[in-house]
Amino acid sequence: MPMRGALGGPRLLLRRLREVMAEPVGAQVRLDKIVVIIAANMVAEVCSFYVMRADGTLELFATEGLKREAVHVTTMRQGEGLVGMIAAEAEPLNLSDAQNHPAYSYKPETGEEIYQSFLGVPVLRAGNLLGVLVVQNRASRTYSEEEVEALQTTAMVLAEMLASGELQALARPGQDIALRKSLHLGGQSLADGVGLGHVVLHEPRVVIGNIIADDPGSELKRLEESLADLRASLDQLLDRGDLAHGGEHREVLETFRMFAHDPGWMRRLREAVTSGLTAEAAVERVQSDNRARMLRQTDPYLRERLHDLDELANRLLHRLMGQELVAKQSALPDNAIVIARSMGPAALLDYDRAKLRGLVLEEGGPTSHIAIVARALGIPAVGNVDNVTSLVETGDAIIIDGGTADVHIRPQPDVESAFAEKARLRAKRQEQYRRLRDVPAVTQDGVTVDLHLNAGLIVDLAHIDETGAAGVGLFRTELQFMVAEKLPRTNEQIELYRKVLDAAGSRPVTFRTLDIGGDKVLPYLLTGEEENPALGWRAIRIGLDRPGLLRAQLRALLKAASGRHVKIMFPMISTVDEFHRARDIFEREMAYLTRHGYEHPAQTQLGVMVEVPSLLFEIEEMARCADFLSVGSNDLMQFLFAADRENPAMAHRFDPLAPAPLRVLKHIADAGRKAGIPVTLCGELGGKPLEALVLVALGYRALSMSPASIGPVKAAILSAQIAPLRMMIEAALADGRRVTTLRPDIAAFAAAHDLPL
Repeated sequence: MPMRGALGGPRLLLRRLREVMAEPVGAQVRLDKIVVIIAANMVAEVCSFYVMRADGTLELFATEGLKREAVHVTTMRQGEGLVGMIAAEAEPLNLSDAQNHPAYSYKPETGEEIYQSFLGVPVLRAGNLLGVLVVQNRASRTYSEEEVEALQTTAMVLAEMLASGELQALARPGQDIALRKSLHLGGQSLADGVGLGHVVLHEPRVVIGNIIADDPGSELKRLEESLADLRASLDQLLDRGDLAHGGEHREVLETFRMFAHDPGWMRRLREAVTSGLTAEAAVERVQSDNRARMLRQTDPYLRERLHDLDELANRLLHRLMGQELVAKQSALPDNAIVIARSMGPAALLDYDRAKLRGLVLEEGGPTSHIAIVARALGIPAVGNVDNVTSLVETGDAIIIDGGTADVHIRPQPDVESAFAEKARLRAKRQEQYRRLRDVPAVTQDGVTVDLHLNAGLIVDLAHIDETGAAGVGLFRTELQFMVAEKLPRTNEQIELYRKVLDAAGSRPVTFRTLDIGGDKVLPYLLTGEEENPALGWRAIRIGLDRPGLLRAQLRALLKAASGRHVKIMFPMISTVDEFHRARDIFEREMAYLTRHGYEHPAQTQLGVMVEVPSLLFEIEEMARCADFLSVGSNDLMQFLFAADRENPAMAHRFDPLAPAPLRVLKHIADAGRKAGIPVTLCGELGGKPLEALVLVALGYRALSMSPASIGPVKAAILSAQIAPLRMMIEAALADGRRVTTLRPDIAAFAAAHDLPL
């Protein structure tokens, strides 16, 4: 039985639905009218609409043709019956003999046993399943492609009705619809702290006000014009070779360009417009279908390609609506928690810090630069939260716990109350830490430990006095380069370095020279494609190969430190010879100051960041050449275990408290002690109380960490006796027993001695 008016049917159906949507009637009356209209238009004897509830159950909300008493009574689980099967797979199901399908489930209260043919489609929004729409006929038949398309288009109208919140009034008490259900998601901790607030999407979702087209021909023209504009903008970005806008990498843009010419994608967009949707509604519908497939895709390659297509559709949607892709930071509401797929450090710094309460990312690990900036700003942050941008709406209530990496979306009142109390307790602990600000970090048995600050931005400088830090143990100079649109001029560098030294006063500051390359890409400084950038052309390797860049930075540092003490550290040193070559460049810059009459620093010290394993085999010689050593534990652990620190699958595979890394860390500390030079550690390891105590036991007397870590680490040091911990660790390392990690033994020691961890 063909659909009546195969071409005019969908448009007529949408016009009639628009009329019903505009009527001043209650939600149930509106739904009842909608299923009647759909059944009549599709020449179907049954039309039923099932809504997904927060508990994962599908509930019959309206029907034409089945028994009316089944409404709000008939329910089924995902995967149960044909309707549950559609919900589980998010794909249409078209059957000519439904009752003989293996998944058929008989619900006697509905009276559906007399209907043979069955067509059901998922009701999707942003790829998330909100319900299932079904039509049925007594006669055995296969529904046409036009009918499937018409029902999918109609499902989009119902999705927007659900999104408006109108149907929530029909839900029974305690049985919210899925769109508004509370969610608890896990991720990876980027920055500690608790944030309570409301969602702000970094790339706001477009709200489509007009779904149904008055003139499909003009909508098709709008679509084609926007597609042409999108392709032209991608071509322009690629042809210019300047990828600074948005920080896109060439590979990503090439993928976008490929998809922008994909005939299958364009055909689906045109078909959606032809069915009666506006151009933006057509993009949203095709995008939602793609996202639903992406969420159910287990193959990582296919999932990433669908994600690329989703990003491209989002750009097209914003272009059609004339909206900016990124939210206006100036319009940030109070208590904002920013949600993004990914974000660069410069974008986060554009937001008003006074209103920002947290950050949640689909991508980004704890050692990424966005995480470093979040810690510098003192805001809680959670990364690697799968699909979070699709699960929230702007304005949703949200709670994040940066310490446990928990994200609560639309939390229940009891959860909100519990976290509000946790935030109060945290504030109380922070006050206790502030009272320790001026107390020296000395253990119970008299070991003094200097606690320094990791920094890299102007916003970090206030923390020097706030925390009572002994100085700045690591100033990441590359962050100034990463947040700039072009290479910072020498005068701009001098100004920043002077501000850092002014803020520190008499306390020491260790400046690390540019550590770029790897995951730290400067869009205006093309370094070429690398198969393995973490092990490639980066840090001091770039500085030695392009000495002009290193000389300019060293000159700026020396001018800024005129008459003062300054410590300069070279990163990614692999051999003693590399240090000598870097020192030669430094000495030439000192000679330049002399020739041109500039005042020298009162004292300069040159050090090495120990992070490349090859240097471990020259560490005694290195300690005799350098003025100080500083362990970069993030990269050292990554290279030691050959485990990518950005890979979530590797995050907990290896423990820095295992015998091998403990022996390495002790070896470095011993080399520094024998040579009579200071050794510090400035990676994430030093900012955790338990690990910090272990480092002190291994011989480290200076640690550098994020501002938020100084209070907890100092409290642990003040409560500990190091001698018995050192003996316990040395005995465990010496006995040769088979052990994966010493963490349980060390944690048991801390618990037995009531140490605040």
